[in-house]
Amino acid sequence: MQSRMKSPAVIVPEAMQALQALGKALFASAEQTGVPNRTLFLAYVRASQINGDSVCVDLHSRNALAAGDTAERLMTVAAWRETPHFSDAERAALALSEAVTRLSDRTDPVPDEIYNEAATYYDEQALATLIAGIATANLWNRLNVATRQMVSDSAASAPRETSR
Repeated sequence: MQSRMKSPAVIVPEAMQALQALGKALFASAEQTGVPNRTLFLAYVRASQINGDSVCVDLHSRNALAAGDTAERLMTVAAWRETPHFSDAERAALALSEAVTRLSDRTDPVPDEIYNEAATYYDEQALATLIAGIATANLWNRLNVATRQMVSDSAASAPRETSR
């Protein structure tokens, strides 16, 4: 398979700048509110798995490893409910990531049960950061999937940015 075109974010440089600024703002907010980068990356990996975005699965898995996560945990993100590797707060973030990613799968896309569980672990700003981050991951997924962006061999060895 090969990409249909360059990423729209590359073709429209102002969009790339805006998305990079958003990513930096979200990680700054995460730092202020105590949301671990590892948690954000787990949520991003899960959204990217659901959406079939290999570029973002690769990127955020590598970012998670660089942030101190383990390969064992990353290999089990898709089956997070059936593994003991995640804390209750991480499970709440993963459930929220799935719900926000699968909006059309149910009549109440983000039910109170999922939202309230996340709200027990994350205050309002932290929850806003997590939701905005998941939405941003979904945006990148849609850009990459629509244009069939591919993980390149050179990308596998290149340093990764951590701001998205």
